Amino acid sequence: MMRLLDLLHRWLGGVIGLLLAVLGVSGALLVHKDVWTGVPGAGDPHVTETAALAAAAQRLMADPETRPRSIVFATDGFGLNRLSFEGEAGAYADQAGQIVTRWESQWERPEVWLFDLHHHLFYGDTGEMVAGVAGLVGLGFVITGLILWWPLRHSYVFRLVPRDLSRFAILRHHRDWGVLLAPVLALSMVTGAIMIFRPVTNLVLGPGAEAEITRSLKPPPPLKGVKLAPDLDWGGMIREARRLYPTAEVRILSLPREGSGLVSLRLRQQEEWLPNGRTTLWFAADTGRLVQARDALKLPARAQAFNAIYPLHAAKVGGLPYRLVMTVSGLTLGLFGTLTVWTFWFRRKPRQKREPRIA
Repeated sequence: MMRLLDLLHRWLGGVIGLLLAVLGVSGALLVHKDVWTGVPGAGDPHVTETAALAAAAQRLMADPETRPRSIVFATDGFGLNRLSFEGEAGAYADQAGQIVTRWESQWERPEVWLFDLHHHLFYGDTGEMVAGVAGLVGLGFVITGLILWWPLRHSYVFRLVPRDLSRFAILRHHRDWGVLLAPVLALSMVTGAIMIFRPVTNLVLGPGAEAEITRSLKPPPPLKGVKLAPDLDWGGMIREARRLYPTAEVRILSLPREGSGLVSLRLRQQEEWLPNGRTTLWFAADTGRLVQARDALKLPARAQAFNAIYPLHAAKVGGLPYRLVMTVSGLTLGLFGTLTVWTFWFRRKPRQKREPRIA
């Protein structure tokens, strides 16, 4: 049984090791995306006054010719608003509503294509599914690795890197260092799989969790025949949101999707872990009147638990210490995946027969 488990562990590692390495390294880089983006104004202080937010939104959304599809507002760690346009086009704007830089393709911004690589492998929903399967296989590596390590636990040696690049040294480092980081690696794999595969959600959060989460996060019914007015009071939506949730952080303002006739405004209350929050207000696209408001703190317990999955996966909670832990986890996955493929496919030199010694 152990021999079969070892064979399966090694073969799967040799086949998808590089894929796991790509996911690990790209995830480690994305954890610190706000630091290395390098756009002028990224370090500006976070503006939270309602009047300033309303004025910036009105300025960016007023002109139908230049209006973005959505605005992701600045945060404490990143002092620029991010705008999304049709296709892959986007822009950064300062918190007063002035455009700082634009791009027409994701390849013009490393943080954008790196995000697409990590989440979709540059292949949309299909790539996301492949990444999810790789995450589940990676979780299997953690479990089988612990099983295979247990009989050899007395020979454990802590090393940051392999002693040398020999096959024996790499495999021993892989075994001992992997055991140390097994909890963090498992957390990364499980949280990633939950976000992609709803059956995994049911397995982790309990039967029926998928249906409950979908139902509780469902937007209100579309307003049939309602079209976006050219002169909406965008600032008024933010003022209304702040009236209802005075301490909430304004996060995302989005145009109606798929003819819904609803403008959405997402907020993050202080108790929410999700960076962009799930507290949502919907406004009629023709008049700007408030249609419905959803308080994320009043969602069912399993929906709130699901909302905490992404912050755990992307190290959006816990501050710098947790970001460093997840960085080590991602880089370790990159090291393991690369060296596993190299040692698996590297042909060992046949041992030379030694001549018998003559007394």
